[in-house]
Amino acid sequence: MAASNTSLKMNRKLLDPDFESYRLSLDPLPTYNIELDAAVAEVKLKDNQYTLDHMRAFGMYNYLLIDPWYDDSVYFMDCMGRVLNLTVTLDTALGKPREVYCVLQDQNQSENRLCASLSLTSATWAAFSDGTGKLYLLHTGKRGEGAFSRWELMFCEDMGEPFIIVHSLAHLHGETHSVELALLRVQRGQSDDRGSGFFVSLEWLTINNSKDHGEGKKYGVSRRRLLQGKSVPHYAAVEPQGLGLMVLSEKPFRFTQVDGKPLVQSAPEAMELGQKTDTIYIWQQTAEDITVTVHLPNDTTKEDIEFKLSTDSLSVRVQGCTPIIDGRLHALVDPTASTWNMKDDKSLEVFLQKTNIGPMWPELLIRDRKEESVVNPGLDDVNAGDTVEDPEKDKPPCNVQELEDCDTFPEDSSSLMRFDGETLNPTHVVNLGSHQFLFAVDISQSEMPCFCLRHDVDALVWQPRPTQPDNMWEHIATFNALGYVQASKRDKKFSTCAPNFSYAALGECLRRVFIYRQPTPVDTVLFNRKQGRKVGQVAKQQVASLDSNDTVLGFRATNERLFVLTSRNLFVLRVNN
Repeated sequence: MAASNTSLKMNRKLLDPDFESYRLSLDPLPTYNIELDAAVAEVKLKDNQYTLDHMRAFGMYNYLLIDPWYDDSVYFMDCMGRVLNLTVTLDTALGKPREVYCVLQDQNQSENRLCASLSLTSATWAAFSDGTGKLYLLHTGKRGEGAFSRWELMFCEDMGEPFIIVHSLAHLHGETHSVELALLRVQRGQSDDRGSGFFVSLEWLTINNSKDHGEGKKYGVSRRRLLQGKSVPHYAAVEPQGLGLMVLSEKPFRFTQVDGKPLVQSAPEAMELGQKTDTIYIWQQTAEDITVTVHLPNDTTKEDIEFKLSTDSLSVRVQGCTPIIDGRLHALVDPTASTWNMKDDKSLEVFLQKTNIGPMWPELLIRDRKEESVVNPGLDDVNAGDTVEDPEKDKPPCNVQELEDCDTFPEDSSSLMRFDGETLNPTHVVNLGSHQFLFAVDISQSEMPCFCLRHDVDALVWQPRPTQPDNMWEHIATFNALGYVQASKRDKKFSTCAPNFSYAALGECLRRVFIYRQPTPVDTVLFNRKQGRKVGQVAKQQVASLDSNDTVLGFRATNERLFVLTSRNLFVLRVNN
């Protein structure tokens, strides 16, 4: 099944066009400081980990984990190899974090070590990586019942190069207990690779207790699927029951291996007019340029490519085969500023520079049925059949020089893709354009993690709904003006929100924490001075300064509290009563 163009449909009832601003509140936030017995197991980047992908994946890693199954319970690992837990029931009677599991440190692999990562797969299971390439599956018991029993190791295996766990979940099929995991690596490519020489891999792993693993083995790996991309994904999560995988990234991912064997890509076949065809190339665009990715037959070399480009036509042919692309372009391009190159995955990437900058193309070639557009410029947040009056229609055009730094967006256009668990083909593709990714958060233990995107100045929270193919991502909450606010925080390191959306929080690299509360009714009558209208609700901003000069390593929120982790301290901020 070819990937279909999909749009994110905003729920306009969750938008507030009359929102003005956040009012600074001087009300203090009760803050409690827990001094740790040992430093957090922070792993700093090495000299050979110099790329932006390394920084995004490991340098900005959140060392603190929240337990979505039990309120106000967090986990982290210290430098002694201990996995520690703090569960808060009363702020004024905070105890020391307690040890739930301990991993022996392997000094021989300290050179390639990454940060340790923990993922809670269910109310009684957890997956753990020590940062050396080993994967642990642990039975935790019912963590929230006050039991202090240690976690039991059920599976341990070396998975190759070091990785971090970005998501995991458990499910049952009859008597078979399965755990789905998404493992992230930044690996060095071939010596002839251009650019940094690194690529990003995302491994989808399935572990279960099937009898096929042999006698004496309770759990074993049943399936390994590997995806590769050119950027660290902002969001990656497995669907319940392992039916699919969702990835949000600046550059698209594709499956390359299944159980260690290269995934065979079907070669394009000759097509006659009127014949039903499949997609053999995809294209995406910005206001200035177009990128076309062409799938090539196996064993194709650079010498086999016949490439012809003029101002109004494009032809791509493999010697001895029917032309893959051959036709008239929708609009004019500049051949002198356009390029093409072969990629290692046996695909051809064509870069076209538009002559007329600005207008978006509805198609690459005029009336070509072999294409699949990743970017559909006609799609927006409104259904095609709706007509919405443009409030900006009578306003003068925006002067680019008047934009602030926080209004600019990355050149690369992010995309959100959903892959089918059986075919491994993309079924839904959303071009996010300038909708910047802000953060991901677990709202419910029965749902996939949510992700938050910037839409204009607001921050919109989207909940994946795998069981609703026609509305795969649902807009469930809005934080007014948070997209603009967070972009202005140059020292921001972490951002998150409460599961009940009562507040959002931003954390800087050092000391300062910002709380942005949802609008609440006011007790006294207020009036807007400029418009003279009555103000019934006020949104508050609060600022807290932590009593520490150490770098913030972890940042998590619950409905009542905000947890902030540094190398030597764990701070608990009481946000809601």
